[in-house]
Amino acid sequence: MVRPPAIFILGASALPLARQLRDALGGDIHGPHCVDGPDHAYAKATAALQDLFKDGRAIVALCAAGIVIRALAPILADKREEPPVLALAEDGTSVVPLLGGHHGANELARRIAGITRGHAAITTASDLRFGAAFDDPPEGWTLANPQDMKDFVARLLGGAKVTIDGALPWLDLPSVPDAELTITATHKTVTGSPTRLVYHPKVLILGVGGERGVGADEMIALVEDTLAQHGLAKASLAAIGSIDLKEDEAAITALSRHLGLPFRVFSAAELNAYSPRLKTPSAVVMAEVGCPGVAEGAALAAAGPDSELIVAKTKSKRATCAVALSPAPLTELAGRPRGTVSLIGLGPGDATMRSPEASAALARATDWVGYGLYLDLAQDMKAGQAEHRFPLGGEEDRVRHAIALAREGRQVALICSGDPGIYAMAALAYELIDLEPARIAVEVLPGISAFQAAAARAGAMIGHDFCCVSLSDLLTPWEVIENRLHAAAQGDFVTAFYNPRSLKRRDQLDRAIAILTPHRQPDTPVIIASNLGRPEETVRIVPLKDFDTKVVDMLTLVMVGSSQSKAFQRGDGRTYAYTPRGYAKKRQA
Repeated sequence: MVRPPAIFILGASALPLARQLRDALGGDIHGPHCVDGPDHAYAKATAALQDLFKDGRAIVALCAAGIVIRALAPILADKREEPPVLALAEDGTSVVPLLGGHHGANELARRIAGITRGHAAITTASDLRFGAAFDDPPEGWTLANPQDMKDFVARLLGGAKVTIDGALPWLDLPSVPDAELTITATHKTVTGSPTRLVYHPKVLILGVGGERGVGADEMIALVEDTLAQHGLAKASLAAIGSIDLKEDEAAITALSRHLGLPFRVFSAAELNAYSPRLKTPSAVVMAEVGCPGVAEGAALAAAGPDSELIVAKTKSKRATCAVALSPAPLTELAGRPRGTVSLIGLGPGDATMRSPEASAALARATDWVGYGLYLDLAQDMKAGQAEHRFPLGGEEDRVRHAIALAREGRQVALICSGDPGIYAMAALAYELIDLEPARIAVEVLPGISAFQAAAARAGAMIGHDFCCVSLSDLLTPWEVIENRLHAAAQGDFVTAFYNPRSLKRRDQLDRAIAILTPHRQPDTPVIIASNLGRPEETVRIVPLKDFDTKVVDMLTLVMVGSSQSKAFQRGDGRTYAYTPRGYAKKRQA
């Protein structure tokens, strides 16, 4: 899913236009702390622009172009990787693509100009002369030899004539027979050069099938050999198709990664609709999976009703493949993608403490599932995803709902605070899939857990062995928890307490501290960390003898040091806690 742009403003006067653009384009407004109204506040404009650029966000800056240029110039590198960056006058009259013109900025400028009734100041020569950017063809097309584009366009702008070989309806350029330059449009393998640009339309669908457990190497080799034998360009492949029984086939997943192609599946009933057009129908396959051909049927189904089967079923020992040709580039794919549940750890809550991997998964998801507060913490990544909000509790309902959505082919983000594998949803998700097998994909994207954040804020309390114990007895009997507490106390672990208190559970923390106290000195440091990663965050360090359990609630993590943990105050007046690793003994030796 493409992320909407970041709309960047310097002052309140730009807010009306920024809101108009946000309503039309989506995205979010970034403004200075002193302005009320933006979705995100920044302290320094230059740093904020650079952070958005590094994050790959399209930027629409409602300010002078020079401000944006001076901010981004120090970090510019490969123009092939840069996101679109536009400067827009506050009255909307002029829209100037500054960077990424051929990566969507020119098109975005035209769209914004339509909204504001302004002028899109397109300056790229190929757009002005020929109606399109040679290195940024429309969706459904790929330039096979971008390394030759610069020399080719230089000759063309210098007056050289060109022969158009094939159909290129998006290019406004007359074709001259036997010209010095050639532009070829084909789904066949053709070698380009500085005098020949080759464009491949996404018109081919690869259908695959095979025995359960077929090796990835065998399937990849079969496909590579088949494409080479028929002279088909891999860049013209739009997708891979198969029957839904193969949704979790490891070899097809590996093939999809190898070719960089999306994977779509179809039911047996959907494939049966193409039975009359199969070239090699099989009664054996019909008996096994409910349709007479998987590879051929999936290729035709994914390529559409007007497609043509140009490569019939080709076999290796355990795999099959076929290729269908669509009459036009495939920009919208038929079939169902393999559903995915991504268990995403937000960390403490602050977006700056969230991993890039987690942010990317949030952005590409079609659906977000989670406790409402957690979804609110991820709103900076919102790009049109459907939200499925649940109240606190009901964890199994959340996970089952996420799995059900994934079974429909959705890309689901199951959002957790902290780390999803630590007292969160990951174990439950795998437990349910173990009990009720599903062909969906599951991934766990870790986040900074509360005990890590608390220890870091306070110094280095977990510099040596530590453990985490949940004091909630909703799922674990208190007797079991108590046994673990005795073991932690006797083992001299730094001990972090999750779920220390709730409205109904009032005394577990007192009982836990009573178990630890005989094994610790009165001055053992205790970290009390509340609302980590949020504006109301507080982190305090007190001696065990002064620790008052009544200050603790469900949004607080408590960490009690080991017998070796120490606390000290620095010149800034702050107290820090740490647990020595043992380097003092090493130094003395």
